Amino acid sequence: MIIAIDGPAASGKGTLSRLVAEHFRLAWLDTGSLYRAVGLKMLRNGDDPADREAAEKAAKSLNPNELTNSELKTEVVGLAASKVAAIPEVRQALVGFQRSFAQTPPGGAQGAVLDGRDIGTVVCPDADFKVYVTASPEARAHRRFLELRDKGDTVTEQEVLAMTRERDARDTNRGESPLKTAEDAYLLDTTNLSIDAAFAALKVYISGSSN
Repeated sequence: MIIAIDGPAASGKGTLSRLVAEHFRLAWLDTGSLYRAVGLKMLRNGDDPADREAAEKAAKSLNPNELTNSELKTEVVGLAASKVAAIPEVRQALVGFQRSFAQTPPGGAQGAVLDGRDIGTVVCPDADFKVYVTASPEARAHRRFLELRDKGDTVTEQEVLAMTRERDARDTNRGESPLKTAEDAYLLDTTNLSIDAAFAALKVYISGSSN
């Protein structure tokens, strides 16, 4: 069983994907970590994340061990990830990794949950279940602001909102695998939903559809 969960930043798709994977005992891949790892590698090398050649090289040399670095969740790395994700060569270099994970899940799992921006539309268009998780830019920025504040970041909520809108525009307008809803995806708006309520809705959708 392959479950594709897409959506913009801070929509809740990462947490929901992990919960779904745990509940149905499936392998989980946060595909955003791949692009974040490439972005972080470039920042550490002093490269411009928009440099196509350097980004492709970083993507092709990505080591799975680089996906667990604590720096991946920082806002600066997130912005770098959004830039490298807009580069066709980077997406092509990483799509094979994602498809292999979905088709041959690690640990003997009977399926996989992948979350990202183009899982249901490009990476796994034949996924058994497709979900698009979204929320208003204001709600997503507020969630991200609280996360950053708890980590001691001094960024303001307005600054986070501006970065959220900038990233949305880049993700939806890029030429290669833009962020969009698959035609057959289950749309879940979490603007006014708690994680528990959103997770309950997903369990009903997946369990009901698989009966």
